[in-house]
Amino acid sequence: MTSERVLLARVGRERSQSIDTYVADGGYATLRKVLTGGWTPESVTDEVKKSGLRGRGGAGFPTGVKWGFVPKDTKGKPVYLLCNADESEPGTFKDRLLMEKDPHQVLEGQIISAYALRCRSSYIYIRGEFYEGARILQRAVDEAYREGFLGENILGSGFSHDITVHRGAGAYICGEETGLIESLEGKRGQPRIKPPFPAVFGVFGAPTIVNNVETLSCVTHILNRGAEWFAKIGRNEKNTGPKLYCLSGHVNRPGVYEAPMGLQMKELLFGDDYGRGMKDGRRVKAVIPGGASAAMLTAEEIEDCPLDFDGLAAKKSMLGSAAIIVMDEDTCIVDAATNLAKFFSHESCGQCTPCREGTPWLHRVLGRIEAGEGRAEDIDLLEKVSNQMANGMTICVFADAAIAPVLSSIGKFRDEFRYHIENKRCLVGPRSEAAVTVTA
Repeated sequence: MTSERVLLARVGRERSQSIDTYVADGGYATLRKVLTGGWTPESVTDEVKKSGLRGRGGAGFPTGVKWGFVPKDTKGKPVYLLCNADESEPGTFKDRLLMEKDPHQVLEGQIISAYALRCRSSYIYIRGEFYEGARILQRAVDEAYREGFLGENILGSGFSHDITVHRGAGAYICGEETGLIESLEGKRGQPRIKPPFPAVFGVFGAPTIVNNVETLSCVTHILNRGAEWFAKIGRNEKNTGPKLYCLSGHVNRPGVYEAPMGLQMKELLFGDDYGRGMKDGRRVKAVIPGGASAAMLTAEEIEDCPLDFDGLAAKKSMLGSAAIIVMDEDTCIVDAATNLAKFFSHESCGQCTPCREGTPWLHRVLGRIEAGEGRAEDIDLLEKVSNQMANGMTICVFADAAIAPVLSSIGKFRDEFRYHIENKRCLVGPRSEAAVTVTA
């Protein structure tokens, strides 16, 4: 399945970051069309709803519907739009590519979205480690002000808008929208209890919409080419539009690939236009389809596996951030699960007891199994701790994310965990040859 490049059309073009090149390629023409062509905020929102665009940040909630949650009467409070550029999910690097290679595409989508929301000021909350991306975005914002695409009375339309680039401090949890809001307000990055939801009570106590970088980038193309065009791309009416997939792991050609929503996973892994197969001719053992917080899939489960929201939900996993991490037959699943548990243990904000205490427990138990010190009861203990952490036990879904790789790896590779415990070494890989040193 190949298709026209839409979101990545300008990536690789010489001087793709410059506003001059962007305008020469037709950039900001859609913004002009919307602001001076008779489009109202309501008609822009309706067009986005008709397109079927769903959030590209992980949850997959319909974007136009989300915009509609902003109250008609805001009681004198301003409406804010926050671009979530805190791309911290392991295996995810698509938003970084858009920001660093085509920043004005992001800005144009954000300005059009702000118009739909009657938003005067918006923010780009970018991951703290993305120093280069923040620099490029700030330069693009400055260029947009210079050329009259930001600021007062944009293009003589009467609509005014400002964008502020705000760097985070490197916390994974700030990718969660209310954690992001708390951080933007200068507080500790911890998720809020909902309700109230951000659309009613968000940043600075005002109605707020949080959208992902890729989501906002799609908005320009929807308004340029129409909702009907966008809706025809993809597997069905609930999974529409072009999608960016991050492919990494044991494949010959990792990278960011654009394809219609619903691309078959095997085509992404083995297709000549995509991953071009496994390194050294090895076989697939497991795939994480949506970033670290998505449940693992086995080689058998990817045989008929469309990469969209519903296709992966049917496999009891999720599309998430579309970070496809591929593991070959020599991968130790216990080691992989331990590595993921270490990440979640480190990144827990500590606000909720089940998550604060549970994530280190998972890492500790997995670590001792990996070190050859596991006990027969440890597998049941991992499942017990996991089941006590999630399903409504915490303020946000971080705990649910943390247990996904643990429960899925045990559920699908239980024999490998048993082998580790009984033989005190890996079933596969270089460490399978020699026993692991066990401490007294």
